This record gives sequence, C-alpha cells and structure tokens, in this order.
Amino acid sequence: MPDRLIVSLPDDTLVAELARIDPPLPAGAVEFVEWDLAGPPPVPHVDVVVPPYMGAGSKRLQSLEGAAVRLVQSQSIGYDGVADILPAGLVFANATTVHETATAELALALILASQRGLDDFVRQAGRGEWRGGARPSLADRTVLILGYGGVGKAVEARLAPFEVARVIRVASSAREDAAGHVHAIAELPALLPEADVVVVGTPLTPATRGLVGAAELALLADDALVVNVARGPVLSTDAVLAEAGRLRFALDVTDPEPLPADHPLWSAPGVLISPHVGGNASSMAPRMARLLRRQIDHLLAGEEPENVVLRS
Repeated sequence: MPDRLIVSLPDDTLVAELARIDPPLPAGAVEFVEWDLAGPPPVPHVDVVVPPYMGAGSKRLQSLEGAAVRLVQSQSIGYDGVADILPAGLVFANATTVHETATAELALALILASQRGLDDFVRQAGRGEWRGGARPSLADRTVLILGYGGVGKAVEARLAPFEVARVIRVASSAREDAAGHVHAIAELPALLPEADVVVVGTPLTPATRGLVGAAELALLADDALVVNVARGPVLSTDAVLAEAGRLRFALDVTDPEPLPADHPLWSAPGVLISPHVGGNASSMAPRMARLLRRQIDHLLAGEEPENVVLRS
C-alpha cells in the first residue's frame, strides 16, 4: 500500500476543509497540487484528481488523456455523458453523500414556493400590489417521488413534518424497503393521476431521457405541480411549454442549460425556475472534503475507493 498520495484539486477550498477534519491526515501522507484540468498535469503521477465542480469539470476530463491517475473523484452526483469523454483506463467516482441533503432542501423550497405562491408575491411586491387569496397547501397532498435513490429518500424524509397525505415512491423496478412499497417506473401511467405533486429526481440515462413527456403530463390533474431537481432532459421542455398554465412547474434544471435569456420557459405561466443550484450550498464543501478524506484513507489503506460508477 502507498505511504504517500498526490491529490490534485481545482483550487484551495477543499484543502482548508480537509484541515478541519479530526483526526488530521498523517504527516507527509498527502501532497496537494492545484490542477483545474485546463492544461497538462502539474506532476507526472496523480493518485486522486478532483475536477472542477459542474460544467467545466466534465468538459475538461479529456485533459486526463495519457495521465497516470488512480482515481477521478467528481464533485457531482450525476455523471451523464462522462463515459463518452473519459479517457480509457480510468476509475471514476461520483459524489454520493455530498449533495442529497441540499438538493432535497431545494426541492422542498420549490414545492412550498410554488404551492403557496411565493413567486407571485415577489412579483407583486415589485409592483407594490397587495393581493391575497387561497393557495394550495402541501399538507394533505399526495406526492409522487420519481427516482427513489439518495435524493428521493432525502426528499421523503423532509416531507414528513408537512403532513402530506401520501408519498408514492417510484424507481426503475418495484421493491419493498423500510419505508414501504416502491413502485416500478412501468406503473407511472396508473400512478400519475393520483399525484398532486411530482418530484423528479432520477439520474439522466438513456432510459430516463424524456421519461416525463407529453403523455405523462397529460395524466396529471389540473394544477398539479411538477418539480425537477434531476437533469433537464428527463423532463420534456416542449411538453412543459404545452402544459404550462394547466399544470405548474418548479425547475432547478432545464433543457437547454443554461437557459437562454429569450427562452419561452422564462415567461411560461406557472413556471418557477432556479439556475441548477440544488447541491450548491454551504454544506457542499465540508461534505465533499469528508468524502475526499474517506477516499484518501481507503487508498492509503490499500482499499477500494467508494462511489465508483465508471471504469473506462
């Protein structure tokens, strides 16, 4: 097993966070170098490469071509498209355990904002208007969670205090777990008419691209809310525009992304948009540092890293 690791980071943020973790790393066990993948590696061999967060991180993975790297540790949970550009011979881990809580927080914030009309109230405040009226609650509503992984489970945990009537859990295949029955995606046509709120939290894969389209949205009752905290292409933008007004949408992710300034989604009725900030919260850096520390400990101990999702 190695007695010293070289770890590259895109900036010094994670170094400061790692220094706060107790117990500290063994003296001399790790050397940190700065590399944002915009150019060649700063040293001949890197044990762990942490790319930049979000778009730049994926786009620059081609810089790893020919590099001697043991582990690529992403700062994102999603890894759609990575297999297409990751050079051969690399091990790629995602950031499971880092973003689930913050993404679930935003999902709940989007639900509450849309249900209680906060987006309308902000616009009215800008015009100096005082307009009340009844708004739909979250209490006593049926919420369908589409994608019952880490994010979906975190959303469900946060729904409990709001006294929802029912949570419908949907995953790729049916199963039983500690929370109860999990339905299969194939059951969606029968389940969607029962939902007042749909939270989309599936990873983007060939099977989930366009998973929620015109046929699925047509099954929802008038004024139902669809929240997307997954990836934009899971939900058809054309279908959203066609149903906006009859249905409501709260979108942290869109297709395309970033959303152009003149895109019709911005002005579609009943559509609330946040700019893909689900996991980008104050909790990210310390949780990312804890994951990186575990990976360092695994490698120093001669163990397999966790969260490995691709071996190119």
